[in-house]
Amino acid sequence: MPPVIAIRGARLHNLQGLDVDIPKNQLVVLTGLSGSGKSTLAFDILYLEGARQYLEAVNVLIFGLARPPLESITGLAATISLNQQTSTNHSPRSTVGTTTDAYTYVRILFARLGRRPCPHCGGDVPPSFGLPGDEWDDDAGLSTDPDAAPTFPCPHCGRPVPELGMAAFSFNKPEGACPTCTGLGVVHTANLARLADAERSLAGGAVAGWAGPQLAYYGDSLLAAARHYGLALTLDTPIRDYSPAARDLFYFGVDSPWFRRHFPDKEPPATVRGGRFEGLATATLRRYGEHAGDEDYAARMAGQVVEGVCPDCHGQRLRPESRAVTIAGQTIMAVAAMSLAALAAWLRDLLAALSADERRIAAPLLEDLNARLGRLLEVGVGYLTMARASATLSAGEAQRLRLASLVGSGLTGMLYIFDEPTVGLHPRDTERLLRVLRRLRDLGNTVLVVEHDLDVIRAADTVIDMGPGAGKHGGRVVAVGAPAEVAAHPTSLTGAYLAGRAAVAPPPRRPPAERALTIIGARAHNLRDITVRLPLGRLVAITGVSGAGKSSLVFDILDRAGRARFYGATDAPGEHDAIEGWEAIGKLVTIGQEPIGRRPRSNAATYAEVFTPIRELFAAQPEAKQRGFTARRFSFNVPGGRCERCEGAGVLPVTMHLLPPVEVRCPVCHGRRYDAATLAVTYGGHDIAAVLEMTVEEALALFAGVPAVAARLAVMADVGLGYLPLGQPATTLSGGEAQRVKLARELGRRGGGPALYLLDEPTTGLHPADTARLLTVLNRLVDAGHSVVVVEHNLDVIRAADWVIDLGPEGGAAGGDLIAAGTPEDVAAAPRSLTGAFLRPLLP
Repeated sequence: MPPVIAIRGARLHNLQGLDVDIPKNQLVVLTGLSGSGKSTLAFDILYLEGARQYLEAVNVLIFGLARPPLESITGLAATISLNQQTSTNHSPRSTVGTTTDAYTYVRILFARLGRRPCPHCGGDVPPSFGLPGDEWDDDAGLSTDPDAAPTFPCPHCGRPVPELGMAAFSFNKPEGACPTCTGLGVVHTANLARLADAERSLAGGAVAGWAGPQLAYYGDSLLAAARHYGLALTLDTPIRDYSPAARDLFYFGVDSPWFRRHFPDKEPPATVRGGRFEGLATATLRRYGEHAGDEDYAARMAGQVVEGVCPDCHGQRLRPESRAVTIAGQTIMAVAAMSLAALAAWLRDLLAALSADERRIAAPLLEDLNARLGRLLEVGVGYLTMARASATLSAGEAQRLRLASLVGSGLTGMLYIFDEPTVGLHPRDTERLLRVLRRLRDLGNTVLVVEHDLDVIRAADTVIDMGPGAGKHGGRVVAVGAPAEVAAHPTSLTGAYLAGRAAVAPPPRRPPAERALTIIGARAHNLRDITVRLPLGRLVAITGVSGAGKSSLVFDILDRAGRARFYGATDAPGEHDAIEGWEAIGKLVTIGQEPIGRRPRSNAATYAEVFTPIRELFAAQPEAKQRGFTARRFSFNVPGGRCERCEGAGVLPVTMHLLPPVEVRCPVCHGRRYDAATLAVTYGGHDIAAVLEMTVEEALALFAGVPAVAARLAVMADVGLGYLPLGQPATTLSGGEAQRVKLARELGRRGGGPALYLLDEPTTGLHPADTARLLTVLNRLVDAGHSVVVVEHNLDVIRAADWVIDLGPEGGAAGGDLIAAGTPEDVAAAPRSLTGAFLRPLLP
């Protein structure tokens, strides 16, 4: 009998005493409706139990990291998980090049083979090939002391030229980073008009948030510094009446160069808590830098901190001397701006053009780098550039970068678990992805893929279909076997779609729209000065291979321009000439796949604004009134009724040093978030913690008679979230789930005239049956007079659109053209459209 991972009696979440055998050394696809239990089985049982067994094997015991509730699990291998929550690095210093180590190899090449002008005579300085003892690792390079830098003589003037090591080409090291922007490529300035209302005084609320303790600290520190320098100032003085010196002190603190020039003889005083008064703008910029990559913080600071391209390095991140180095006429930043596919081609040409000595140095480097690039091209990310910021990658792109590194590792005997690796992938590239997954399998590994894509399901060795429904109606294995066996299964919903017995039926096509929004001269990133017409009051799909320019058009140009027009946002839109037709739109609603929160206290119920009326309902119960409880008592985000040991999170973080941190259940509240007095109040026999444990569908039944609650829950169910527990932490939601929670919140807020909805792959994480439900919701929006634009690869959605705009023909530098625009039939007939080629067989 072939080896298997045997699970018996699994009862976690909605799993109902699950028994399943997962074949080892195969490509196994785990599928089923959203909420059927796939992620619970894959990540909460297989992955976490694998981690627990590993820690136990190395004699590390962690309180709270308990064995999942199951009778037995045997045959489990060492496990690596690639899910959508942990794939993307949000550091502004992380790029595709640094993440994949490709940029490290390129830095070695430039340190060894680069040419540059002599800093003394301007003559061309050939490569030195490195000095003795100069190591090829990330710590090699110049000392931060210029006098200690190794040198060699210029061949023209004989004067010493500093050696430039690897660190000189790193924007994360002081030897290479532009000093103005510290290697970020951008600088931030404080918008003084938004930081404080100059017409008000500090006591009158000039600075939002400076009240009570904040005003006592910041206000007293400012006044103490003002008195020290002899400046007349009170908390009741309007900011507009401050003297120039007082205004500079207020905004930029005692260390402001302008301020110090006017008071050179006075030592700055300490604040009431020690240190020096740094000023409002300085403190804002410091805190903004500390929270770089935090979308929640960035949203709160919108308009207060303005980002711009660094005026010294012009966004290229490096020092001038590093930017001057070339190989074959290309600077390192020009090479970093190439697509990975173009970089591979450039490197092939480079090797042929090198001298014999240069080739001896470059050949081993290029062999490793080309192998690495080959794996990246194979997983379908050849359109990315090394300079692309990791924070801008989709979950699918980040996951595919990690997949490429796994293939290169050569590990065997592992269990790899992937969470929808086709996210963001055009159907054209699915086969390439499958080849990589099969290679992992052929190395002697078990590859388990949670996936809804029918092409991936058909390619599996074994399919495990979960269901039959979602939430409490799921949690069971409906069918197991080869794809053909599952397709023939009489009760498998997935099988029905595989066999063609079920399909996502497109709605009747709407007539041509009378009005449109037209983007003229779009040139952001790789867009090639295209003009695109978006019909209003219609469902419009923006399509094309990965990297074709879809996000540049919709989010970098249209979204940013719309947010500036409607909400006063300061982010500059991507380059374009004009957008015509805004007058027909009342508001803009953009719904991407960014996380809805980074803290476990944020969840679907709070974000979708359904938890507030629930708390108000609990506060209205007789027991709550008798105890004097208000709605605030039932919030786990503020002191009062929450468990203070975990501060309402229900879990406690445990730092693992060399291993990723883990979360364990709070030993005081046992994960229930609240204290005993709060939990004594019930509605319909359920306390507030039990309500948070309910799915949307279960809560809808409980609160059916409470319109304020039921209406919001019904919208969540409509967008396919009926299976989702209300209290599920936002940090555990997939990108698709987070997007549908955002959509539910916006649908609950409808009003304000015809809206333009922009959605980024809303079918992420959806079974074909769930896609049909989502299309119903989107078409309901259109029928109500709104306009819906979706960036999509899902052929069912594209086929159901009123209008399709296809970009391409390829990604990166080979993309950015308008390939076709029209009905799905028009695009299917377009000879250059890759999307049309896949769409054609699905149309009548």
